[in-house]
Amino acid sequence: MKAFGKILGLVLLGLLLIIVALGFALTHLFDPNDYKDEIRQIARDKAHIELTLNGDIGWSLFPWLGLELHEASVATLAKPTEPFADLQMLGLSVRVMPLLRREVQMSDVRVEGLNLRLNRDKDGHGNWEDIGKVPATANPTAPPVTPGEPAPQTTVQVEKPAQPIRLDIDSLTVNNARVEYSDEKTGKQFSAESIQLSTGPIHDSTNIPVKLTAFLGTNQPVLRVRTELNGELRFERALQRYKFEDMKLSGEIAGDPLQGKTVTFAAQGQLLLDKAANVAEWTGIKVSANQLRALGELKVNDLDKTPQINGGISIAQFDLAKFVDSIGQTLPAMAEGSLSKVELVSRVAGTPTSVVFDSINLKVDDSTFTGRIAVEDFAKQSLRAVLKADTFNVDRYLPPKSAEANSATQVRKAEVASTEADAMAGAGSTPLPDKPTKDAWSSERLLPVERLSKLDVDADLTFGQLTLDKLPIQNAALKANGKEGLLTLENLRGDLYDGTFESKGTLDVRQQAPALNMQTRISKVPVEKILESQGKNPPVKGLVTLDSNLTGNGNSQKALIETLNGTASFVINNGVLLNANLEQQLCKGIATLNRKTLSGEPRGKDTPFQELKGNLTLRNGVASNPDLRVRIPGMTVKGDGDVDLRVLGMDYRVGIIVEGDTSAMPDPACQVGDKFVGIEWPLRCRGPLELGAKACRLDNERMGQVATKMAGDKISEKIDEKLGDKVSPELKNALKGLFKR
Repeated sequence: MKAFGKILGLVLLGLLLIIVALGFALTHLFDPNDYKDEIRQIARDKAHIELTLNGDIGWSLFPWLGLELHEASVATLAKPTEPFADLQMLGLSVRVMPLLRREVQMSDVRVEGLNLRLNRDKDGHGNWEDIGKVPATANPTAPPVTPGEPAPQTTVQVEKPAQPIRLDIDSLTVNNARVEYSDEKTGKQFSAESIQLSTGPIHDSTNIPVKLTAFLGTNQPVLRVRTELNGELRFERALQRYKFEDMKLSGEIAGDPLQGKTVTFAAQGQLLLDKAANVAEWTGIKVSANQLRALGELKVNDLDKTPQINGGISIAQFDLAKFVDSIGQTLPAMAEGSLSKVELVSRVAGTPTSVVFDSINLKVDDSTFTGRIAVEDFAKQSLRAVLKADTFNVDRYLPPKSAEANSATQVRKAEVASTEADAMAGAGSTPLPDKPTKDAWSSERLLPVERLSKLDVDADLTFGQLTLDKLPIQNAALKANGKEGLLTLENLRGDLYDGTFESKGTLDVRQQAPALNMQTRISKVPVEKILESQGKNPPVKGLVTLDSNLTGNGNSQKALIETLNGTASFVINNGVLLNANLEQQLCKGIATLNRKTLSGEPRGKDTPFQELKGNLTLRNGVASNPDLRVRIPGMTVKGDGDVDLRVLGMDYRVGIIVEGDTSAMPDPACQVGDKFVGIEWPLRCRGPLELGAKACRLDNERMGQVATKMAGDKISEKIDEKLGDKVSPELKNALKGLFKR
């Protein structure tokens, strides 16, 4: 028995020696370089590719089946002279015996100088689409089918499902590889250069260390990206689970869109793809880009259908203005320090065509927003927002006035100041101010029509306090929508200086000149507060109630005002005409009729009133006001005139009627007395609208009519006194009429 075992051992040893000898003989006596033509032909016939071998082929047989290719290139049979891939060296070796068990055990796999060129021609055909295909001209002609003969039947053999191959590689190394993609139709090019890839041992269900570096580039726009990727890759093929643990991606971006600036970015976390469950996850997210820092987690379900994204994101406080500048972009001009403190916490949900940010907690400078923002359709940019803010100052984020607007404002102020200095409304002794002639509005482009025409938005916003055009609006609410160029303000309302206001309207940008339609109601708001907030000196105080319905066309302040049409009605209660002593104007008229001279200096005194009201009809920027009425204790003021909004000027004829208050006037020369009761004393008010009643003067032209009437009344009294009952009433009336003409 021992002898048999010894003999068997010697036989096996002999066989092994024979195999080794054969391997030595094959690898040393057989040179594959002598069979390059045959290898190329096999590549054509079996793989349907054009293989070019310019370098040497090195190989080994046992126990490793080793192969080295040098200076090789691959092309399609359709274009054999245009290789789509070439490499400097490919080296690999496989253990022979495990191959019989469908196990691939490889040593280090090394690829040097791989260059892959992918091209899509003007017809949209990619050169990679022909890989492994036989050109149409090379297809053998199918034998003709004789009419009436049954077509030959092809027996379909059902192949048994192949058992999975067990993969076992010591390492994979790729040095200096390059991948290039170009599209002749669009002219776009993408490239990945200086690709360096190295891995640890590659086994199923074990962590595989991976390191990848590359330089990425595009030409439209011109961008260059340096990237480095590290982590541990794990694949469990039986479970169809793939993980990338401790993933760390970092790099820099530079190029034309960044205007010479550089973005340094980093991302890390745990990646999982579970194909069996159709789930993908990115947990432990940490992302940074220059000053921006964010944390979060994302999960994608239904990978086999319409993927559904869910997760959360948290962006730490950062300076958004500086961040935008650091990436070479420019924000619209706004107040200094705006967008310096921005942070966000939100839940995220989405699909490939939409995204929703829910349970938002957004802080912007001194404001906090909560609510929901959604883009329902990326292609249509359909924006939906339901937000609530504690306080928000819109003016802080609006661009300052342009040089043209500032210049126009300064000219306007100078014109008003010059007129106001000469007005001396209290004395009424200076000439009547001229009507202003300078345009009061900017002709600069007001609305971004192109952007507004593409808006698809539905917004529902509420604010504890909203500052808009310097007006502090409490409990503000805004509902608006826009689609296909028609923007609708469903409602804008709030509390303003203990009063209320409400507006609604439309803006149509579907036509060449944007069309505005606006309805506004203001109730019991201090008019002086509104004017002071706009930097104007108010000529009047009081609680204003205003109803208006206006339309206008154009894309500048000037154009809108010049096409302003509509109606408005207003009432100001319990007010004061500031620095406008109508009593003094009345006093001057009475003194004139009394042929006396005022002895005292005019007093710069306000004129309180109970009510000031009227109706306006606007035509192309000019408001006609035929029924101005002012109720003042002891007198009534009525007026008829126009307000030219184009130049912010006014021209009114005003009458003051004494209702019976005969109390002492401020000057002995203008004591009222019973004979002046019911007389309409004429004033003319003309000049800049800001002057208000300070632009009013005694109307000397109409004072003659008053004097004539007064003289006629006096003669009528004499006729009554002298004639008594001696003549008929008809004759007395006829005589009185002669003197009243």
